[in-house]
Amino acid sequence: MGAVGNSYNYSRPLEVLSPAGDMERLEAALEFGADAVYLGGKMFGMRAASPNFTGEQLSIACEKAHALGRKVYLTCNTLPRNDEIPHFEQFVREAQEAKVDALIANDIGVFFMIKRYAPDMEIHMSTQTGIVNYAAANEFYNMGAKRVVLARELSLEEIAEIRAKTPKELEIEVFVHGAMCVSFSGRCLISQYIIGRDANRGECAQPCRWGYHLMEEKRKDEFYPVFEDESGTYILNAKDLCMIDHIDKLAAAGVDSFKIEGRAKSSYYVSVVTNAYRRAMDEFLRSPEHFKLPEWVHNEVFKVSHRPYCTGFFFGHPKDCQYWQSSGYIRDWDAAAIVTGYDSERGLVECVQRNKFLKGDTLEALEPNGTPLTVKADEIFDEHFEPIESTNHAAMKFYLKAERELKKHTILRIER
Repeated sequence: MGAVGNSYNYSRPLEVLSPAGDMERLEAALEFGADAVYLGGKMFGMRAASPNFTGEQLSIACEKAHALGRKVYLTCNTLPRNDEIPHFEQFVREAQEAKVDALIANDIGVFFMIKRYAPDMEIHMSTQTGIVNYAAANEFYNMGAKRVVLARELSLEEIAEIRAKTPKELEIEVFVHGAMCVSFSGRCLISQYIIGRDANRGECAQPCRWGYHLMEEKRKDEFYPVFEDESGTYILNAKDLCMIDHIDKLAAAGVDSFKIEGRAKSSYYVSVVTNAYRRAMDEFLRSPEHFKLPEWVHNEVFKVSHRPYCTGFFFGHPKDCQYWQSSGYIRDWDAAAIVTGYDSERGLVECVQRNKFLKGDTLEALEPNGTPLTVKADEIFDEHFEPIESTNHAAMKFYLKAERELKKHTILRIER
């Protein structure tokens, strides 16, 4: 990659940054190796559909993360209206009391209110700020920003130039995995225009995923398919971003924080994808000059619900990042259960059900900081240790005979 490959300082700490839509997902991210998590409060966050965190929950989240030496970043990256501004001081006060490590902002007024109410608070500039050049990055640094989350529309070469022409103290964060939208840096008006749900206030209905037809004005009930080409009609629907194979190139370009999208995703998704990037990062740091991603790590990102993957803008203008066929997800695996303990006397793994499976099914277990292993469900017992034929009740407690103890929080999954 030429100059890009020469810009990486191998002593620089690199961060796996995971989403947390609620406490369960926060615990999953921490358990499976995130260096930091980003989350939202009940106001000012870009994921209104997620449960998010109350002030009390935010304090608990920070305690959990800090006890493990990890960090918590709180979003305040909506575009707030006048009637919300009087509430912002209290929002910042609660963030301070909870001891969050940084606030993520994109509005210039919000930025300076943070500086006024919490002068020592670390500030990260959201991807929605639309930073695409070193001049903008430098000005935000001069104003007091600690980190810039670059626009998603940049190539590795452009990121490397920003890194080379900004202070080394300024951290660079980019999205490396997850859903992409048709807008520039997440700023989209389609949802607000069509149904009045403002994407810039965390309420996106994702109309870019919908199928569309054409209607001629004099033939009011005759609908015709809209074809970008012969493949289909979902003309705005983007594939998902995946850079799991390119950790080394991102690091060489000067990326400090590797951000996984998905505050509205399940705890299973957060666990598996966080684990994959954690293991990829560890593999890279073990041998930066000879990085080779293990095949099983590459395969992990295909074991969650996803759209077809692409590499976004990182290697230049994307040539294959739209998904014409449908707006649906690929779901080849389901979470079957979560391990909650181990009965050493009986040699049984204690579990909580997530999806039904049958006696005799072949499961796969993913332990925190582990590699997948096969578990045959030859013997299943209910909470009273009575044999059962299936886990047919939602969230039921059950026991599974296994050849060895499985760590708490291990995920049991089944291929469809």
